[in-house]
Amino acid sequence: MFWSPTGGGVRRYLQTKHAWLEGQPEWRHTIAVPLAGSGPAGAGVARLPSVPLPASGGYRLPLDRAAIARVLVALQPDLIEAGDPYRVAWGALDAAERLSIPAVAYCHSNIVAMARLAGGRRFGPIAAGAARRYARRLYRRFDLVLAPSQALLAHLDDWGIDGAGVAPLGVDTALFHPGRDRRGWRDAHGIGDDVRLLIYVGRFAAEKHLDVLAAAVARLGAPYRLVAIGAGPAPPPPGERVTVLPFVADAGELADALAAADRFVHAGDQETFGLSLLEALACGTPAVVRAAEGLAEWVDGHACLGVGPADAGAFAEAIAASFDGAHDGDRDDDHDDEPEGRRLAARRRAEAHDWGQALTRLTDRYRTLVTGEPPRPAVASPVLEGGR
Repeated sequence: MFWSPTGGGVRRYLQTKHAWLEGQPEWRHTIAVPLAGSGPAGAGVARLPSVPLPASGGYRLPLDRAAIARVLVALQPDLIEAGDPYRVAWGALDAAERLSIPAVAYCHSNIVAMARLAGGRRFGPIAAGAARRYARRLYRRFDLVLAPSQALLAHLDDWGIDGAGVAPLGVDTALFHPGRDRRGWRDAHGIGDDVRLLIYVGRFAAEKHLDVLAAAVARLGAPYRLVAIGAGPAPPPPGERVTVLPFVADAGELADALAAADRFVHAGDQETFGLSLLEALACGTPAVVRAAEGLAEWVDGHACLGVGPADAGAFAEAIAASFDGAHDGDRDDDHDDEPEGRRLAARRRAEAHDWGQALTRLTDRYRTLVTGEPPRPAVASPVLEGGR
């Protein structure tokens, strides 16, 4: 259900894993996702039966549990990973039981928080309690449950899911790099070097609090400007100092945009990891983010500053503070002119999270489930240290 025609972190995770596994001869990987239309879905992709989800920005809802299981059984896998906690998860469990193979759940979202938000002030606690009971009943049936961050792992523990582990996402450090064409991207969009460019990349949704970012840049005034790249069910952020650009499908173009920015900004309070934040750091772009959930784990007070409340004034203050000591005007990409090396520090944070390392650790876990062989010794993540 988290597969969107306009991108998103789950889609990038699946596509990146698919491309990486194509270079691993012992693996064959198929992405099973809800797609419109009928007939063949393309190489390495299986179509799950689904219906459109209204007002969702293009998402589709798989409903037929038996049909989902039939699609998965026909693929004859050795292991199934379910990234959807709804009907797809139950269909995956049915298929795994029929094939006598392991089933893994990758928990991409905090469904309890989502239920609380959807229920509003009146019914939120009731909805959250029901979601908690549902999550416990579902996830306890999987052989392994994974979360991208310590924050979401703590929620799984709270829901009564024992033995879950952390499997952080990663970044292509060769593609997302400070050496991208910063000036070319800014010139193409009419943004001079005298502009302090803030960038947000992701879905436009209520929990992202894009209105807070728009209000913050309005408070800051010149020379600040916010570029918001994405699409979604919520309206784009308004304001004279805001530029809205559509979803960018090409990863290279996205990397150019992130490298061109002076700061990455994100006010979301339900992020389970922060993939676009990691991509920005890999481009050498420091960040100012909400110190909540998965985003909080990246906050170090240097390359990534954290903001406690979802408040425009607090964000404006933190953004301005992040520029203290910085020099405007022309910049040499090989020279770190940020105070105390913020750009260099951002890049170094990301280098420890290359996709190759992350996916090697993940496939080691797969191999253990399929063959029973013990995993190779894990290397602790500097950000998500202590993950099980």
